[in-house]
Amino acid sequence: MRRTGTTRRGALTATGALALGAVLTGCGGDDGATGGGRPARAVPERTERTLRERAVRDGALLLARYDLVAGAHPATAAGLAPLRAAVAEHGRALAPPRAEDAPEKGAPKDAPPADPGPVPADPKAAVKELATAERRRADAHAEALLTAGPELARLLASVAAAAAAHAYLLTELAEETAA
Repeated sequence: MRRTGTTRRGALTATGALALGAVLTGCGGDDGATGGGRPARAVPERTERTLRERAVRDGALLLARYDLVAGAHPATAAGLAPLRAAVAEHGRALAPPRAEDAPEKGAPKDAPPADPGPVPADPKAAVKELATAERRRADAHAEALLTAGPELARLLASVAAAAAAHAYLLTELAEETAA
């Protein structure tokens, strides 16, 4: 009997298609136009840097959460490792380019991420919390698309799609995890 509903393969295929569509939508000539012939909107460099810094900071907090859950519940470590590695890659891709000059006056230099908080004693609950954090990350990146320039928007769309896939996979992992 064939299983009905969403499968992992179906979710990953849909996520990949969305990410590919986001990337391909922005591909075109060097005429400075986006899809539909509209001129690319200029986004201040400061806005782009702020969006990137926020994404990297949130990603660092999520990485710390992954580490805490894997440390507290070693049985989940193997399932979390590839997702954690992807989150680390997203952080490297989103990192703002290093400016030759010093940071602006009063701007913190690589501020440490906030404390990720305690980990639930139940491994299933801990993995579900990670799924919730990935959903929040997907939503935050999708919201940031509204103010990002075309290049950063494509990257954020791709990372948001990956975060949504992570949330799904973590939800499935939580169901498979013994309490």
